[in-house]
Amino acid sequence: MKNKVQRQLAIRKVISNCNIHSQEELLHKLKSMGFDLTQATLSRDLKILKVAKIPDSDKGYKYIISEIVTRSDNVVNEKVNYLADGFKGIDFSGNIGIIKTLPGYASSIASVIDSARPWEILGTIAGDDTILIVLREGVSKTDIINSLILIMPNLNKKLG
Repeated sequence: MKNKVQRQLAIRKVISNCNIHSQEELLHKLKSMGFDLTQATLSRDLKILKVAKIPDSDKGYKYIISEIVTRSDNVVNEKVNYLADGFKGIDFSGNIGIIKTLPGYASSIASVIDSARPWEILGTIAGDDTILIVLREGVSKTDIINSLILIMPNLNKKLG
């Protein structure tokens, strides 16, 4: 029987090297590699590994390891900038911001923001096309916009 660490490493490898579009597809692939696990175990592993779904033109969505999105190599920056394509706008009320996205983009964009851990943002909550961001006390709208542009440079074209 393979252990948790081996299973999670295999999940990272499969998601990094293949286009995986569903938990069922990933579960089947892992079972073919000799892992015996349930869908519930796989869901917990995906949460621990910070796996996110991003829109995919072929099959709706595909899985990515969200911490990979925050690295600085060119391939990864393209993924982050791809997410900026789903950004529609941002509005503020007090220390709360609301980001509107195209359907399906909100959770991936929120995951990228949370992974980057900008000081200005305390946290995010995402739906399908809306992200609630909570701003740290005393942070201006301009600070938030600049922070978001640092995380996803292509937002500069939409916010700058």
